[in-house]
Amino acid sequence: MYWINGSAQNMISVADRAVQFGDGCFTTAWVKQGQVQRLDAHLNRLQQAVAALLMPECDWQQLKAEMQEAAIHCSEGVLKVILSRGQGGRGYSSHGTVGPTRIMSLSDYPQHYHACREQGIELGLSPVTLARSSLLAGIKHLNRLEQVMIRAHLDKTSCHEALVTDTSGAIVECCAANLFWRKGAKVYTPDLTFAGVNGLMRQHIIEVLSQSAEFSLEIVAEKLATLENAEEIIVCNALMPILPVRKIENWHYNGSKLLSFLQAHCQ
Repeated sequence: MYWINGSAQNMISVADRAVQFGDGCFTTAWVKQGQVQRLDAHLNRLQQAVAALLMPECDWQQLKAEMQEAAIHCSEGVLKVILSRGQGGRGYSSHGTVGPTRIMSLSDYPQHYHACREQGIELGLSPVTLARSSLLAGIKHLNRLEQVMIRAHLDKTSCHEALVTDTSGAIVECCAANLFWRKGAKVYTPDLTFAGVNGLMRQHIIEVLSQSAEFSLEIVAEKLATLENAEEIIVCNALMPILPVRKIENWHYNGSKLLSFLQAHCQ
């Protein structure tokens, strides 16, 4: 199902800047029993992206109501919300733009996530590296061609997800998930200052670990070699929400202390 500016439809103008330039942002939420999970956090993410991209303000209460209405009859699904700068402008200039455009879609929940939570997943190293840009880092903007290329390479393998570095060789994230690893009582996650998406589940896990007496957290810029002697690796996003990694290339992982801890705090 699709909605554009609150109306049930699946047609958008070719003049919309989402089509012309990928000019906008989005968020993807888990729907369970008619409720958008972490709804306010998803709205806050969109608000932060709109501000960072200098986009026109949205009617946030209206968007919240539309999201709740879209989810109300869904037992489990995925609600994607896109905000485009809208229509208008000349070339790259947004002067005269009429917007924003609100685009929503509701689709089935990926059922393989249920099995992956029980069995764990394998990561493959992606040959695609992410460009470094502090201007766009962290934002879930519509310019996702790097991820499209990462996924295209991943689809040629038997791996569940891709481990991605930036052009400096630093670990950043997966194709559609963030990454944490544990060595003893220390937990690490990549620094996203120059690349990557600062996912909502990543933010939540950082908050949980910052209050934990059992683990300490460091945000680091590290090369792939640091994962060789990790005891445990997890990946996360708003839909999974947490999956254990069992294998990366020739490295195997069997730890579960961090997973057990986070399962109690992040489901």
